[in-house]
Amino acid sequence: MPPTGDDPVELLGDLIAIDSVNPDLVPGGAGEAAIAGFCADWLGARGFDVHRLEKRPGRPSIVAVARGTGGGRSLMLNGHLDTVGLTGYDGDPLDPRIHDGKIYGRGAFDMKSGLAAMLIAAARAVERGPLRGDLLLACVADEEHASFGTEEVLESFTADAAIVTEPSHLEVTLAHKGFAWFDVIVEGRAAHGSRPDLGIDAIAKAGHFLVALEDWGYRLEQGPAHALLGTGTVHASVIHGGEEASTYPASCRITVERRTIPGENADTVRAELSAILGDLAARVPGFRSHLRPGLHREPFEADRDAAIVHTVLRHAERALGQPPTLRGEPFWTDCALLDRAGIPCLLIGADGGGAHAATEWADLDSLHRLTDILTDTIADFCS
Repeated sequence: MPPTGDDPVELLGDLIAIDSVNPDLVPGGAGEAAIAGFCADWLGARGFDVHRLEKRPGRPSIVAVARGTGGGRSLMLNGHLDTVGLTGYDGDPLDPRIHDGKIYGRGAFDMKSGLAAMLIAAARAVERGPLRGDLLLACVADEEHASFGTEEVLESFTADAAIVTEPSHLEVTLAHKGFAWFDVIVEGRAAHGSRPDLGIDAIAKAGHFLVALEDWGYRLEQGPAHALLGTGTVHASVIHGGEEASTYPASCRITVERRTIPGENADTVRAELSAILGDLAARVPGFRSHLRPGLHREPFEADRDAAIVHTVLRHAERALGQPPTLRGEPFWTDCALLDRAGIPCLLIGADGGGAHAATEWADLDSLHRLTDILTDTIADFCS
């Protein structure tokens, strides 16, 4: 039996009750300090060697290590501490409520369920022990924005394999899309609205780009598809232009998001955009523009022959009574950073729904199953 207080549902309720809104998403958000402190105390009380990483003041990540006896493989479990905002949530987002086999609250699904499961699983596996390889728990900041938490962890820690416990409905995620953001600045010429002979309407010129962008999206839909992810996509996210009704706009800025699949990256997206803008410059009189790159993250694809993949699949099949579904995610996760650092990894998490929505919940049965899968995987992989 697990030690008293080491119940994943109880722990998940405690985590939901801690405000950990990402302040890069919501100015004034609480950040990760309180929940990081809670996790550090919880893990320290169970004998883990706890490290607090805090390059950005008030935005800590925690790495807790259970040292192995030697000669075994090391494993890192990764889960993020931050959530999206509380405004607009239906009810009290920090009051965990259990009803009909589900637990409700902000972060219940994304992803405090995975965080609770990995902490309990780690404690149980160490108690079951001994483990030959090191076990690391990375409780990271800022995944919902720029993932500087995992980046900071990887500056000081590594492992032979990793599992990210983002929600996945107990399906095994072996790939996910990346993204690249670019600002397209279409240039015009400011002039009084009565002087079309002097002005160039940047917003009207930008319309040509928007039509080309839509056509680009259609072409992507018809292009080569990844087996788990389908094709890449593109859309216009934000548009800014103009000063006032009586002035020709001097510029119009369009933020473009391109979701990428393996084989695509920020460089290939920039080349695609440059070709579109070059074509418009050649065809549309007075069309001038320039590109400004923004944040980009790489897509991810697991090595299906990696030992961690086989280990998780084996224990998931035992817990579920059938082989788990393999899936790809349209969204980005920290798996890509772990993979880029040379750490074979995959993603598996709880069932539920309402990520970033007005009502969020996690399925309690799936929470217990996930905890069992992670416990057995740790004991097997690190033995």
